[in-house]
Amino acid sequence: MIQPGQNGAVIFVGSILLAVFVLPDAWDVPVVALGAIVEITETVIGVRWSRRGAVKVGPELLIGQTASVVVACRPAGRVNLRGEQWLARCEQGADVGERVRVRARDGLTLVVERT
Repeated sequence: MIQPGQNGAVIFVGSILLAVFVLPDAWDVPVVALGAIVEITETVIGVRWSRRGAVKVGPELLIGQTASVVVACRPAGRVNLRGEQWLARCEQGADVGERVRVRARDGLTLVVERT
């Protein structure tokens, strides 16, 4: 199976085979050169495309998200956020089923407030 980054190599090898076995001698160099240019262009575009933005992962992305209270927070409890249960602390208190917003993170405990 051909992977996404291998298309340029396939085009280049195809252009060599085309030049050697199918085309007249006058077309050999231009076709191979065009295949090489396509491969280089695809590689440069692929590298630039892959470096276009910073990776967005980590616990800092939880801040500002909305969660659902699973175990009443008075002040400690549990919330469900993106299908995961987290320890939570809510100073105002929150009952089961209420929606809360994540304000901060303290270790593995989310500091939440009622929305």
